[in-house]
Amino acid sequence: MARAKAQRRVRVLMGLKVEDCATVRKDKILSISQAIEPVDPLSVFQTLHQEEQLHFYWEKPRLGEAMVCLGAAVSITLAPGGDRFRLGRQFIQDWIPKIHQTGDLPNLNPRFCCSFTFFNEPTTSPFPVGTVFLPIFQIIEQRNQCFLVVNIPLGDKNKVQLILQRLQEVQGAINLAKRGVEGSSGQPNLTPTERMCVRSGFPRAVKKGLKAIARGELNKIVLAQAFDFISPTPFDLVLSLHNLRQRHPDCYIFSTSNGKGDNFIGASPERLIRIQNKQLITDALAGSTQRGANPAADAVFATRLLNSEKEKREHEAVSDFIAQRLIEVGLIPKRGTRQLMQLNGIQHLWTPFYAQIPSFVNPLDLVAQLHPTPAVAGVPTAAACAAIRRYETFDRSLYGAPLGWLDCEGNSEFIVAIRSGLINGNKARLYGGAGIVAGSDPEQEFAEVQLKLRSLLETLV
Repeated sequence: MARAKAQRRVRVLMGLKVEDCATVRKDKILSISQAIEPVDPLSVFQTLHQEEQLHFYWEKPRLGEAMVCLGAAVSITLAPGGDRFRLGRQFIQDWIPKIHQTGDLPNLNPRFCCSFTFFNEPTTSPFPVGTVFLPIFQIIEQRNQCFLVVNIPLGDKNKVQLILQRLQEVQGAINLAKRGVEGSSGQPNLTPTERMCVRSGFPRAVKKGLKAIARGELNKIVLAQAFDFISPTPFDLVLSLHNLRQRHPDCYIFSTSNGKGDNFIGASPERLIRIQNKQLITDALAGSTQRGANPAADAVFATRLLNSEKEKREHEAVSDFIAQRLIEVGLIPKRGTRQLMQLNGIQHLWTPFYAQIPSFVNPLDLVAQLHPTPAVAGVPTAAACAAIRRYETFDRSLYGAPLGWLDCEGNSEFIVAIRSGLINGNKARLYGGAGIVAGSDPEQEFAEVQLKLRSLLETLV
């Protein structure tokens, strides 16, 4: 019965005519929400994905939450050098009053998708320093319930017609999604193109960072390395994401594109902010070690991590930074207990923070306030970022940067895009980083970078 009702709702939506939109002013967005039968959003993405359109994929496998967003009803590309977070916020606030919500679920707010590069200055990244867009199609999964949101910009009658026509493809994709993600999940033979310079370059950068720490210029710096790989065949975006969610169910699985063939994907354990009904949770995540081959060995590594003075110093730098930055915007943060976050192949020190969000604080205000955290930059922030530019020989692009979404009611979730990589055709650039403090060993830090890299490398197909 429920399945038939959901199918009927989609048919009603597909029966919408261009004339049906005429009652809404042309400077508005018509947002139509419908419940649909349960589907796997990644499977829908597999059918509908087009290289020339923007997309945003987001999944938390363990919690049964996922979202795929396709196409842009409205969008903004932010220029270097400006106040990108404020401009992104203003763009969203300008459009929210123009969204006319209707359908079976008028309270299901459409979500704006956001991505920002690590640095705001002009770079060689294929992604702009900031992109914010309201998707045309959103398929959202929340604990075995699924919803379709269609956002139709009404200023162009021809575009409205094209969107309504594409609903036929959406219905077909939803029907095909019943079979799940299709295809094999093998691993290509990847050829590293920078193996020797990686081995010589990263430890040398760490040594420079340690000298800066010894001189008192820094308390901590996070240094990263880019690893370039070539596959004999093009990478399969969807199957790689499918592998990521199977191997890392406790992480955020994500993919975003620039509409020009470049896709930035990953499995990040680090949440920057989550706001639900004005309640904020954010995480301090810093200090890492490997997992053991058996429970006894695992416990030994965990105990060493919990008792390591070096790892605790690194973690406290992040925790203190987050607490101070939240206080600066008028919040009263509550710090949780420091504990372990144990993931596939790696475990971290983790401290959650909680706060009530007043009405005058926007999610992007918090993103601007927290990025970059000491977990991906260092302490002091400005000096660490300046040193990163001097010591690293590649463009961080979206690595370590905030990616996420927010809706019309201020609900939001952003992650820090670590354990990530850029893929285009048969080329992949994967990123790995490590926090450097007094007492760090360059070779051990390089081993940590390789450990983090492996979690992504083994999933690419």
